[in-house]
Amino acid sequence: MFEKVLIANRGEIALRIHRACRELGIRTVAVHSTADADAMHVRLADEAVCIGPPPAAQSYLNIPAIISAAEITDTDAIHPGYGFLSESARFAAIVEEHGYTFIGPTAEHIRLMGDKIQAKETMRGLGVPLVPGSAGQIEDPAVAAAEAAALGYPVLIKASAGGGGRGMRVVERPEELVQLVDAARAEARAAFGDDRVYLEKYLSNPRHIEVQVLGDAHGNVVHLFERDCSLQRRHQKLVEEAPSPALNHDQRLAIGALVTRAMTALGYRGLGTVEFLYADGAFSFIEMNTRLQVEHPVTEMVTGLDLVHEQIRVAAGVPLGYGQDAIRLSGHAIECRVTAENPLTLAPSPGRVSEYHAPGGPGVRVDSALYAGYPVPPYYDSLIAKLIAHAASRNECVLRLRRALEEYVIEGIETTLPLHLALMARADFANGDYDIHWLERFIAERQAAGAAPIA
Repeated sequence: MFEKVLIANRGEIALRIHRACRELGIRTVAVHSTADADAMHVRLADEAVCIGPPPAAQSYLNIPAIISAAEITDTDAIHPGYGFLSESARFAAIVEEHGYTFIGPTAEHIRLMGDKIQAKETMRGLGVPLVPGSAGQIEDPAVAAAEAAALGYPVLIKASAGGGGRGMRVVERPEELVQLVDAARAEARAAFGDDRVYLEKYLSNPRHIEVQVLGDAHGNVVHLFERDCSLQRRHQKLVEEAPSPALNHDQRLAIGALVTRAMTALGYRGLGTVEFLYADGAFSFIEMNTRLQVEHPVTEMVTGLDLVHEQIRVAAGVPLGYGQDAIRLSGHAIECRVTAENPLTLAPSPGRVSEYHAPGGPGVRVDSALYAGYPVPPYYDSLIAKLIAHAASRNECVLRLRRALEEYVIEGIETTLPLHLALMARADFANGDYDIHWLERFIAERQAAGAAPIA
């Protein structure tokens, strides 16, 4: 096992990794920008190293600065968390080349799945069903027009690199195609340095279902069931739950087994999430994330496994020590992503937290690095907390989550807590009757009504 781990991230996930390391008897190194000098994980870590000014490109994305911090602190391994460099094959390779262990998949697998065109072809070869789409990247306008016509409008333009909805456009009519391909390509080039795009059939009302997998360096792979991440705005998830209310027992086991076989054939090591669109009883692969997910707590709550512990053990070469039969689903879990944004307009709301009180009680978990007096900086993602509820049934879980939301106090900045409370009051959500477009309609209704009082 490692003696010291450097945490190459910030915020709640950096604190989450620190806590996991301490529970395993591992010392931690926090790297931070000048804007995060007072962050909770920086205060708690055994050592802290400032790696640059607030802009991420000069700090959390600064590979030489992170490697230098590892050298001066004599660390053993580096955990990238999620976001920033977590899916950078170049970073993973550099970490290993300098003699440190990268707590994550191999650079080869990160590179393979980071290229969505290559990932789709790989999954096709492994027997995983795909969303109908172009054979490869779209370059020639005439070829693009022919591919789109064959798929049938509307179609979706997607960037081969990156994610988060950037480089993505929905094309409703043939006359829009060339202009939107150019726009998607330009956005992808600016965001990822890679302007390759491809086409997929646009599915009108699917759900977003993802399967969590875990593999070790000894050829053992298990799935940890699925999460439903359909409640999204602009391709960014807001609420996630496990298990999905849309699947039955047989569907759940079938998609889990399919993914496990594919990842075993791939020789995958570490945590990974295989993501699908689900419509009319059919699953269609869209992408794979080769890292810890923001929504990992819901899987932890329903399986009893600590996924960060498992990541660290697997990276240290420890076998899983259990098979698929040992993993059981227990109850239901739902996570709300709380952000520093206006609950109606969703405009960013950085600033100093004047009062903070986290909810508690049975089955309630809060992953957050906030405290009273903490200045939420304007430079990074607006996620400030994750509120997770777990109960024996989905109905009990929704009621428990609503109670916890009512208890949560974050003053001094605007947050999306009122938005989550309004969401909990909707019958569609209570019934699990939603798709990937439902949340955007819900938010648009609230904005049009000027955010009427919560029922």
